[in-house]
Amino acid sequence: MEPRFPTIAKITFILIFIFLFIYGLIVAKNFLSTIVLAGLFSYLLLPLVNFLEKHHINRVIANLFCIILLISLLTFLLIFVYKNIAVLVTDLPTLKEKAYANIDHLSKFIEQNLGYTSKTQKSFLKESISNLFQAGGELTNSLFTATTSTIFKLGILPVFIFYLLHYRHHIREFLERAIPDKHKENVSQIIEKVSFITPRYIGGIFTVVLILCVLNSLGLYLIGMKHSIVFGIISALFCFIPYFGTWIGASIPFLFALLTGETPHLALNVLLVFVLIQFTENNILTPNITGSYVHLNPLFTIFSLIVGGMLWGLIGMFVIVPIMAILKIIFDHFEPMKPYAFLIGTRVSHGPEWINRLRHRLTFKKRND
Repeated sequence: MEPRFPTIAKITFILIFIFLFIYGLIVAKNFLSTIVLAGLFSYLLLPLVNFLEKHHINRVIANLFCIILLISLLTFLLIFVYKNIAVLVTDLPTLKEKAYANIDHLSKFIEQNLGYTSKTQKSFLKESISNLFQAGGELTNSLFTATTSTIFKLGILPVFIFYLLHYRHHIREFLERAIPDKHKENVSQIIEKVSFITPRYIGGIFTVVLILCVLNSLGLYLIGMKHSIVFGIISALFCFIPYFGTWIGASIPFLFALLTGETPHLALNVLLVFVLIQFTENNILTPNITGSYVHLNPLFTIFSLIVGGMLWGLIGMFVIVPIMAILKIIFDHFEPMKPYAFLIGTRVSHGPEWINRLRHRLTFKKRND
């Protein structure tokens, strides 16, 4: 007869496990985040690697080509953004003076039309503006210092990507050998679904963000905003965060326009631009590019983003959605975990094209050793 543990003991063990698990994630942040990023980037490159190998390109050469291409694109983007931000940092003193002038005009307007004046309030606003621009300059410098440090720490990331791609079939065979026979079919389907969904979701997100970089920059340029490219790219990068990332990114150019614009109309035009871009993204870009590959409950997604940010910062917020999508796929294939898959998921109607493509992948398994 199996021993029975009191309910309070079970709850205690579960809480201890959760505490130790979270503590381990925080302590091993640098290592684990590198591994997770390497895995996601490997899935991003997987379709191109498979395409090259299908056309009789040596696996090592195909892997190296894809990794070099990815590094080149990221390096180009980083240098491009850095050069434009350097121009913005140079203009900060002038922009600060313009913000002071706008505060003076606002104070005079309030005094003439409302008969209310307050030197203390005016002094407080100017001090806040000064601190804001000083913090902006320090943030920019620390951002690229941190980026350089992160690049140094993640210098081994291409190595992980290479070996994950190179030994992907070896890892799959290991999983199939390690899993009991009764679960092998489920594991095989999980691997196929993850291999199908993950690269399309990640590739779709990157494509949407690149398009938004162009749309944001073009929209801000057309309304006459200075440093439109910088603010367009920065605001687009926040779109890696689902749901509220767009408006977090929009708040930066809006605040800049409000403080340094010639008239308040510029800030209103910024809001209008981002309303139009948000509509375009939600109704055209995301449905047609990203597709309906990830079906997560919006409430649970936001909760996961908060937890990911608390654990691993921006990296955590970036990787948490694909991780939760993979966990949902795993939960869907094991009966005891199906209630949890239902909890974090949402009921959607899969289109016939999506089902046909996935069924084709599941029925036609191709292995290249």
